[in-house]
Amino acid sequence: MIRAVLRMGDVRLLRRAAPVQAFDTPELAALIQDMRDTMAHLNGAGLAAPQIGVDLRVVIFGGGASPRYPDASSVPDTVLINPELMPQSEEEEGGWEGCLSVPGLRGWVPRWTSLRYTGFDERGQLIDRLATGFHARVVQHECDHLDGVLYPMRVRDFSRFGYTDVLFPDGAVAADD
Repeated sequence: MIRAVLRMGDVRLLRRAAPVQAFDTPELAALIQDMRDTMAHLNGAGLAAPQIGVDLRVVIFGGGASPRYPDASSVPDTVLINPELMPQSEEEEGGWEGCLSVPGLRGWVPRWTSLRYTGFDERGQLIDRLATGFHARVVQHECDHLDGVLYPMRVRDFSRFGYTDVLFPDGAVAADD
């Protein structure tokens, strides 16, 4: 089922989400299916449970090319529950980001270039991966939602934050500068 996505300003997006306690349940499967349906309907690159009003540490991302990020590299289709992120260095790279909870806007956001993430899939199986590039960016963006952080909170230069149609009048959103 396609769910409504909460928008910036809704206090529910600013809370730290609770850990998932039980895996491989019908309720968790239904949540993940709703998240997949919603993300696909909106052409998202990822979605966090708090964005649809569910206060749990669940994110999904990847699964093919996103029209919202046409030049981005492929990201594996992933359900990530109770994630932990560990940067592999302090090196950061800026890139344009948007968000389904911040519609119509883009911002230049610094993110770690390389990270290791761990967590669990919907059945409780361990996930342990290294990520770089767009993959690393998407993981960090989605996991920020679990801690009540929206990407505009990470923008450092507000001359590089604005409406997508103003920043990119030709319709081609730059992956980076």
